[in-house]
Amino acid sequence: MISAVSSRLPTAVHVITLLLWSILPSSGSAGTETVAFKQAVAEAAAQDQDIAAFYRETGYDAIWTGTSGRERNRRAALIDALAAADDHGLPSERYGLGALEQKMKTARTPRDLGLVEVAMSRAFLQYARDIQTGALVPSRVDKNIVRQVPYRDRKSYLTNFAKSSPKGFFKALPPQTGEYNALMKQKLVLEGLVAKGGWGPTVKAKKLEPGDQGASVVALRDRLIRMGYLKRSAASTYDAAMTAAVVRFQADHGLAQDGIVGRGTLAEINTSVRKRLQAVIVAMERERWVNKERGTRHIEVNLTDFTAKIIDKGKVTFSTRSVIGARDAKRQSPEFSDVMEFMVINPSWFVPRSIATGEYLPELQQDPNAVNHLIITDRSGRQIDRANVDFTKYTERTFPYAMRQPPSRSNALGLVKFMFPNKYNIYLHDTPAKNLFGRETRAYSHGCIRLADPFEFAYALLAKQSGDPEGLFQKTLATGKETQLNLKKPVPVHIIYRTAVADSKGRIQYRRDVYGRDGRIWEALSQAGVALRGVQG
Repeated sequence: MISAVSSRLPTAVHVITLLLWSILPSSGSAGTETVAFKQAVAEAAAQDQDIAAFYRETGYDAIWTGTSGRERNRRAALIDALAAADDHGLPSERYGLGALEQKMKTARTPRDLGLVEVAMSRAFLQYARDIQTGALVPSRVDKNIVRQVPYRDRKSYLTNFAKSSPKGFFKALPPQTGEYNALMKQKLVLEGLVAKGGWGPTVKAKKLEPGDQGASVVALRDRLIRMGYLKRSAASTYDAAMTAAVVRFQADHGLAQDGIVGRGTLAEINTSVRKRLQAVIVAMERERWVNKERGTRHIEVNLTDFTAKIIDKGKVTFSTRSVIGARDAKRQSPEFSDVMEFMVINPSWFVPRSIATGEYLPELQQDPNAVNHLIITDRSGRQIDRANVDFTKYTERTFPYAMRQPPSRSNALGLVKFMFPNKYNIYLHDTPAKNLFGRETRAYSHGCIRLADPFEFAYALLAKQSGDPEGLFQKTLATGKETQLNLKKPVPVHIIYRTAVADSKGRIQYRRDVYGRDGRIWEALSQAGVALRGVQG
C-alpha cells in the first residue's frame, strides 16, 4: 500500500508545481492574479477562525501552493503524511487525500489555487490534531474516561509548521514513546497475519491439561506454534513443552500461570488476530490521548492489568497488584491523570454519600444499630445518638448526616491512603480485604484503587525524601493517630486502561476488556472511518 502511494506522490506534486508556474505571477508581483488568490484564501479561510487568523497574520500568503522548493517540500510532506494515515490507525478518508489531489490537478486559475491552499491547511489541521492527540474525544465515547487530553492550539500548528522542516514536523507529531512505536510494529505484524489467515482453527474443548491427547490438543499445539509460543512439533500429547508454552501465554495475557487451559485461558487463545489488531489500534489512540510528558518519576495504574507501578526514568522500579472498581457502571474506576501530594497514615474513612445513602441508609432503616463501626455525624460534625433518630423518614435525597469510620486495622481504607486530590474522590489505599488479591480478575471496589502491598508502596515513595523510609512510616503508624505525610516532590499519577500494552522488551501483551471500554472505542473509531487492513469484507 505504501509503495503504491509513494509512486504517485511525485506525480501529484509535479502536476501542481507545473500549474503554479503557469498560473501564478513571478515572486513579488502584486498583479490581479495575486489579488484573486488572496481573496479566495480569505473567503475560504473565513469558515474556520483559526485558519482565518493564521492567514490574516501572514497577509494571505501561500504556505502550500507557492512555486519555491520550500512550498513544494511542504506539499510533498503533507501528501506523504496523509497517505500513511492508515499506518497509525487513523480514519484516512477523513483527510480527503483523493479529493485534495484532484483539486490540485484541476486548478486552473489563481482563485482555484487559493481554494486549494485553504483545503490543504484544513486537511493538515485535522490530521495534525488527530495524530498528536487522537481522532476521538474520549469522554464522548465513555463517561468514565474523564482524561484531559493535551490539545494544542490549532493555529499554532500552522504557525510552527511554516517555520519548520516539513518532514521533521510531521515526524514529531505522533507520541514519541517506546510504547507507541511497539504498538505500530505490532500493528504491521498483525496485519500480515490477518492477510495470511490468522492463527488457524480455534481450539474446541472445555478444558485441557498436561497428559491430555487428541484432536483438541493438536489444535492447541498448532495455534501455539503459529502464535510463537511453541517450536514446531509433531507431538499430540499435552507434554512439558506445551505446558511451558501455555504458561508463557498466560503470563503475556494476565492469566493465572498454572499451565492448564481452562475456560479463561481458552477464550484468550481462541481470540482472533482481528480482535488483537483492534486492541492495538485502540491502544494507539489511547496513547495519543496522553501525548505529553508523563513525569521522570510517575505512578501508572493500568486498570485492565490490575497493577499499580512506580516508574522512574522509563523503568518500573516498583509494582504491586491492585483491586479496581467493580464492573457496575456506578462503581467503575475512571481514567484520568493527576498529581499525588501526600499520604495519610491511620486514615479515617469518610463514607461517600452515594454509599451512605444507597447502601447503609436501608440497613439503618431496618436497624438503627446497624453498621455500628461507623460514626454518624450532623452537619456540624457532632456525633448523633442513633436512638434519637428515625431513619425511616429519610430518603437518599433528604438524608442529612455524614458517616465516618475512625482509624483502625479494620478500617475500609486499611492503614494508609495515597492522595492525589480530585473531584472524582479516587485515591490509592490499603484494605483489610486481602483475600481479593489472589484472584485473577480483581474488579470489586467502589472505584478507588486498593493495593496489595501498600506499606512497600509507601516506602518506595518516601525513599526519595528519607534515609529510612520504612522507619519513618512505621514510627508514624505506631502512633495510631491520623497523620498526613507530604511528599516533598509530588508524583504524577496516570490511571490508564490498556488491553494491549508493551512489556519492558517492547513485546505486546494483552489484557481483557474488563469494562468493555475498548470495545466502545473501537466501535467509535470504526464509525469514524478506521478500517482493518488485510481484512476482506
